[in-house]
Amino acid sequence: MPKNKINYIIITPAHNEENFIEGTIKSVIYQTVLPLKWYIISDGSSDKTDDIIKLYMKKYNWIEYIRLPEHRDRQFAAKVSAFNAGYEKAKKLNYDIIGNLDADITFEKDYFDFLLNKFIENPKLGVAGTPFVENGINSRHSLSDLNHVSGACQLFRRKCFEEIGGYVPNRAGGIDWIAVTTARMKGWETRTFLDITCEHHRKIGTGRKNNVLVSKFNYGQKDYYLGGHPLWHIFRSSFQLCKKPYIIGGIMLFFGYFFEMFKFKKRPISKELIKFHQSEQLKRIIRLFRK
Repeated sequence: MPKNKINYIIITPAHNEENFIEGTIKSVIYQTVLPLKWYIISDGSSDKTDDIIKLYMKKYNWIEYIRLPEHRDRQFAAKVSAFNAGYEKAKKLNYDIIGNLDADITFEKDYFDFLLNKFIENPKLGVAGTPFVENGINSRHSLSDLNHVSGACQLFRRKCFEEIGGYVPNRAGGIDWIAVTTARMKGWETRTFLDITCEHHRKIGTGRKNNVLVSKFNYGQKDYYLGGHPLWHIFRSSFQLCKKPYIIGGIMLFFGYFFEMFKFKKRPISKELIKFHQSEQLKRIIRLFRK
């Protein structure tokens, strides 16, 4: 494996993560290749998140704490605002890779070393990450798209991140997906590498205190807003029938999409991105049938 010769920074928006953030911090400080800078943004936290960050910031001068005021708007766009608070601070730094890391993730000490070397090996690689494991279940399954990179931890080549315009605020969610898909649309390669994983400690889709079934319905709605093809969504909902919560989870996912579709609501992303996304989905369906 080639020796690391590139610098990276990390940005972590955090809101009331007292139960998880110390594990994330320990995972980063024990990395074999440390970041040039790590900006941790407390987005109006009202628990002990800030105290935990400050404790480690005193010991490690490459950790910087940013406090944003409390606000009622806990929409997905708030995460972009928090991320951008760190991004603005980092603009004058000389770095090659920028990472967006959730505050409830843990991983092995060679995690970033592994991913950084993927960028060294492939100059066309714009975004990289790994699957996550949640409650012992790997996020990769038979319908997984390895060109997509989970928002739990996304590393971007700096040039790629600047070309896509960074993260785009979207109240419907999917900011991580929009960034990765836009990168491919602009000619960059994006990849989830299966050699290693990270551990996700908060159940996906429940960060806003929704129950599992409501989360499935919301995911269906989001699939529509983010330009998903109806045929692909039928495939996805059918697959979900066999996963917990059995049957009802797939039904909720299905109805979330078509509930929004028959309301004829305008999708909040460009027609160009919708066309590109649906083209990718149809190609995946063709590949599945060929298998």
